[in-house]
Amino acid sequence: MLRGILASLLLVLNTVAGCAPLYLMGAIRPLLKPDAQRNLRQRMDGIIDFWVANNRRVFQALKLTRLELIWDEAPAGLAEDNRELSPERWYLVVSNHQSWTDIIILQNALWGRIPPIKFFTKRQLIWVPFLGIAMWLLGFPYVRRMSREQIAANPQLAEIDRQATQRACGTFRDHPTTVLNFLEGTRFTTEKHTAQASRFRHLLNPKIGGLTYVIDGLRDELHMLLDITIVYQGEVPSFWDMLQGHCPDVQVLIQRRPLPAALRTQAGPDETREQIAAWIETIWTEKDRRLNGLKIQHSPLRLESAG
Repeated sequence: MLRGILASLLLVLNTVAGCAPLYLMGAIRPLLKPDAQRNLRQRMDGIIDFWVANNRRVFQALKLTRLELIWDEAPAGLAEDNRELSPERWYLVVSNHQSWTDIIILQNALWGRIPPIKFFTKRQLIWVPFLGIAMWLLGFPYVRRMSREQIAANPQLAEIDRQATQRACGTFRDHPTTVLNFLEGTRFTTEKHTAQASRFRHLLNPKIGGLTYVIDGLRDELHMLLDITIVYQGEVPSFWDMLQGHCPDVQVLIQRRPLPAALRTQAGPDETREQIAAWIETIWTEKDRRLNGLKIQHSPLRLESAG
């Protein structure tokens, strides 16, 4: 409990320390010329790295968790000199989604290797103290996450999220950026898995709408896709569990995937969506197979028999 309280206090102080200069920069940015605005926007993104770096120090000092990074082999279809990650390139990140801790895990695992991570977030989160306004100033795409029934009743609602993503991609093109998309659209639970009759054993069915918008907006800039699988040893922790140190080990599997050549070309929206759907279906099938193997490997029965 004491460790959780101390970790929470340090994270809040770190957030306040990052928001103070960020708010100041955000206030003066509209007064600048376009080129100066772009330069300032990149400096503002640097505050994300500052925030993540300090969070990493808190996690390490309090020994809240240990990350085991597992990298894939060099991917086929990617030139030898392009296989290394770099903060000077654009990336798309997809990951399974189980807990609010996933974002902290991804930031810690990828910090310093690629540009700061930005992600789609629910519009309601703009009211979260400090972080809501900070993410808005940093250009995180705020979306409404409307249901199929709402869109069917009013098809124009689908345009709202597409336009918000297009505006965000317009600023992302100014300097190297990483865009994170949780394709499941929500955190995995057994209830959600059953309700949607998922095609996968350990994943929810992927939703590719947001991903399609990002690829359409950044197809010329994107270097590669990072396909990440997060595996918690034991029960999936809440954020509070993580801060108390109740999640000692996390495996992070990182697969580098080149974007298919077909997605680099301009095509009709229906054709592009079909290509992305087929590509993601393959990725999700492989991810589910890997998750199944890892969960069997770390199950209590397997551990007892191994002993």
